[in-house]
Amino acid sequence: MTTTPATTVAATVVALADALRGRGEMMATAESCTGGLIAGACTDLAGSSDWFERGVVSYSNAAKTELLGVPAALIEAHGAVSEPVALAMARGALAHARAQWAVAVTGVAGPGGGTATKPVGLVWLAWAGPGGVEAEAHRFPGDRAAVRSATVAHALQGLLDRVRRA
Repeated sequence: MTTTPATTVAATVVALADALRGRGEMMATAESCTGGLIAGACTDLAGSSDWFERGVVSYSNAAKTELLGVPAALIEAHGAVSEPVALAMARGALAHARAQWAVAVTGVAGPGGGTATKPVGLVWLAWAGPGGVEAEAHRFPGDRAAVRSATVAHALQGLLDRVRRA
């Protein structure tokens, strides 16, 4: 059997569901460049209401501020695609949900919108949980669909890794 990105994501979601369910914990998402694809991957699994609390699609800067509490001044100072904003999105997801874990993503999926300092494919991911909040940047290759798909896979695997370590 050939493993595709979709089957890999589905397997990660099953493992994440098992890990969260086993701990009696919930997760939330705060998504910009993926537009709800992480939440969609989670809720594709039957019974996800046992461990998936909510997802926020905060595509615009105003939505990041209004729905997640990201300070407008932070976005103005660093831009939406930045470590401080990703961290604030993850914190905001936890603050606005009944969840112990959150993943947040903000990036430039393309094909336009990139700059010399924030090229197409640049994505900041942040994870929040009982042990704190951390973020990392990746530059995913490919077209818009590939960048978004890679972001979903990396976001979920990163959350699974953190839940397992906790």
